[in-house]
Amino acid sequence: MSDEVAEVSPSEGEGKRQVRVVLVDDHRMFRAGVQAEIGVTETTGVDVVGEAGDVDQAVNVITATRPEVVLLDVHLPGGGGVEVLRRCAALMADAERPVRFLALSVSDAAEDVIGVIRGGARGYVTKTITGTDLVGAIFRVSDGDAVFSPRLAGFVLDAFASTDAPPVDEDLDRLTQREREVLRLIARGYAYKEVAKQLYISVKTVESHVSAVLRKLQLSNRHELTRWATARRLV
Repeated sequence: MSDEVAEVSPSEGEGKRQVRVVLVDDHRMFRAGVQAEIGVTETTGVDVVGEAGDVDQAVNVITATRPEVVLLDVHLPGGGGVEVLRRCAALMADAERPVRFLALSVSDAAEDVIGVIRGGARGYVTKTITGTDLVGAIFRVSDGDAVFSPRLAGFVLDAFASTDAPPVDEDLDRLTQREREVLRLIARGYAYKEVAKQLYISVKTVESHVSAVLRKLQLSNRHELTRWATARRLV
């Protein structure tokens, strides 16, 4: 068994029941790969009932299909995974048919992990997870369990270990969710036009967000911004 998640047994769900799943990721090829890996319902018990590539699509598909589990990427155009969670809060709170979320992301940054768990996700695994373990994680989350990649579980334990408020990056906390999205894309080397396309906003709006980020963080240019973001493992 892979060390990506706590002990799981995907075969427990096979032949007994199926779990309806929606895939949310802005990379079409990745969605296709996950679908091919886990979407053979007769074998895995996972029934992929919808896909989405941005926040608005995700909310619409989740609302329409009411899956048991959503595999949710953290970084999405339109507000990120946290925005999907915020807009689906009522579905998560439904006592009879709760929609549960499992974050599946390339990011292993503590900020991302803690952010989506605070938002209501039941677990967080990285994209290095095997297909077998991912199926097991889906079944566990559908049953209401929490599932984490081992190292990521430590972030959550550290954040919620005491009754005191968890440590907050005060500089990052000054930024809005959209400013954080722009920050990450700029730090990854995206041009303004590329950022605008990714987030479905105008180039002028991107420029405004970059100016606000530089001002709030007291940085002079995008090179300093990139160093700042890299030091905090935001890219």
